[in-house]
Amino acid sequence: MSTHSTPVSRSGAYASGPAADLAQFTESISFDWRLWKQDIQGSIAHATMLQKIGVLTKTELKAIREGLNQIGREIADGRFEWQAEHEDVHMNIEAALTKRAPAGAKLHTGRSRNDQVALDVRLWLRDEIAALRTEIADLQRALTSLGEHYADVIIPGYTHMQRAQPVYFAHHLLAYVEMLGRDDERLRDGHARVNVCPLGSGAIAGSTLPLQREFVAKLLGFVDAAGRPQVTQNSMDAVSDRDFVIEFAAASALLAVHISRLAEDLILWAGAEFNYIKIADAYTTGSSLMPQKKNPDIAELARGKTGRVVGNLMALLTLLKGLPMTYNRDLQEDKERLFDTVDTVRATTRIMAAMLRQTTANKVACASAASDPALLATDLADYLVRKGMPFRQAHHVVGDVVALGAKTGRPLNQLPLAELQAIDPTFSRDVAGVFNLQSAMAHRNLIGAPGTKEVKQQLARWRARLK
Repeated sequence: MSTHSTPVSRSGAYASGPAADLAQFTESISFDWRLWKQDIQGSIAHATMLQKIGVLTKTELKAIREGLNQIGREIADGRFEWQAEHEDVHMNIEAALTKRAPAGAKLHTGRSRNDQVALDVRLWLRDEIAALRTEIADLQRALTSLGEHYADVIIPGYTHMQRAQPVYFAHHLLAYVEMLGRDDERLRDGHARVNVCPLGSGAIAGSTLPLQREFVAKLLGFVDAAGRPQVTQNSMDAVSDRDFVIEFAAASALLAVHISRLAEDLILWAGAEFNYIKIADAYTTGSSLMPQKKNPDIAELARGKTGRVVGNLMALLTLLKGLPMTYNRDLQEDKERLFDTVDTVRATTRIMAAMLRQTTANKVACASAASDPALLATDLADYLVRKGMPFRQAHHVVGDVVALGAKTGRPLNQLPLAELQAIDPTFSRDVAGVFNLQSAMAHRNLIGAPGTKEVKQQLARWRARLK
């Protein structure tokens, strides 16, 4: 966004206007117009403060407020005409205001576009963080609800994309609920650093006027939990700081990665080779050539869009890495990256929640996959441990049992006791109970384990937390 001290419509030291290609190259109104609501909000607060310190009369303040509110209504209704020659959102609104209220010419007193844009972005991002956190919670609710609906379904858990041990379908879904919970915590924590008011920092060195920064901060809701105003403490840092943008972009990139991992699981589960789930027709697409196809395009796009969110983070980091103090025009480039990140993660989070609410589990396919007795090989080793055998030895013994099953073409639960005892005499008749899947799941009741009782408790915990 353009926030240098002299707009493109030059005056003062400049004898002529800018070249047409310069104006086109430097304009930002094509994207920063979306900060209009925050720009008006900040301007009203600034004007209120100017009246308080005697720069504006009450009549002038009223005219400015009415003019800004009128402009806001016109923008909201799509009736406001953005003028490219005014370069950015700030100058467009200020120019329109001055035509309606001559006192608008006083509005920029004690303010630079440098601290103005810093304020606008903080106000805008503060709102977007709140909205995104709500959408993350909704995605968590969709995952939890799906898990509750299929609370008795067991599937193989995988490591290295190989079947490992049995887990409840709900337990797998709750893993993503936990991940999204950390995403929410990062956004909540980052909000504290967004919620600091930079207005009053001017272009670089504040103002000689008796501006009341904390008064403005309170008007705009830049307060801590105790209601104390939060204002930036260094004018140079205030106008050049984009750490809060990068921090949000980093949290969003990790959120996008988590959604991408969820999407990958859903894509695999929806495939014929797994067939664990069915995504409703409304959230799949067909093939232009193969009529039998139902493609999980929503999940695929969610996975693909992660690249642009991660790319935006890299672009922002690169943007800042070589900038000297304080404001540099390079910072105009942060808006499109920030806007795209917000738009992408919010849309992806919403559509994934909607898709999950239209997803069902194939109980038969899941039960068939979970019935593989090899999933309980570790349980077999635990059986030997409970009989006093060191785990390393038990691991080796069960490895021999697995090898015997592979050699004879028989599943582990169908190997005769005599053959098991030939491998190790520790095996006894009660070994058959190891391969009772329901019993095996009932024994996994450590905190965080996929045991029957524990998974129900975790579902209840998240359901209560997400109310």
